[in-house]
Amino acid sequence: MDQVTPTPFSAEDFRARVAAQPLAHAGDDFGDHRFNPGHPRMKQAKALRNAAVLIPVVDHGRDATVLLTKRAEKLRNHSGQVAFPGGTIDPTDPSPEAAALRETFEEIGLGRDRIEIIGRMPDYVAGSGYRIAPVLAMVRPGFSLTLNADEVDAAFEVPLRFLMDPANHTRDSRMWNDLEWFFYEMPYGGQRIWGVTAGIIRTLYERLYP
Repeated sequence: MDQVTPTPFSAEDFRARVAAQPLAHAGDDFGDHRFNPGHPRMKQAKALRNAAVLIPVVDHGRDATVLLTKRAEKLRNHSGQVAFPGGTIDPTDPSPEAAALRETFEEIGLGRDRIEIIGRMPDYVAGSGYRIAPVLAMVRPGFSLTLNADEVDAAFEVPLRFLMDPANHTRDSRMWNDLEWFFYEMPYGGQRIWGVTAGIIRTLYERLYP
């Protein structure tokens, strides 16, 4: 019997692409510097802080979505920005995966019983001084979220089909210490997906949907 090819942008197709993604090597270098080669912002005076985020792909069958959050406006850093659930890796976290799961539950109340870790992307170095481990996961739908109002103002889903379409990846820039800083943005449904979050999404596209 001929093997049936999964529908593009379905949960099954995403899982297969993750399983077949190129192996990460120690020399791999992903992050904001790829969009800003030679920029002085990337010359870190301090050691990078380790963080992990969950990339939660919700299994809606033929049309998978990605669950994102909008950070609370009252936060001191990156307030109001769209982000993946996640945060700093604590000394008590046994792995980046554990940190991503812990932070996801703390931020939006999504329990581990709904989440299946299926892989990881190479670390992403952010201009803000973090080395981020993007943890890839499938999420079983039908969940109920409880948002931590101190950290998150909203949670919403974006079609994987939209995020993995390069036509929706716009290059933009802003000034940083009188120098131009480039980034991607992907506006969707009134939400501005940009910066590190969009950079990780762009890297996901380049690795899984070439």
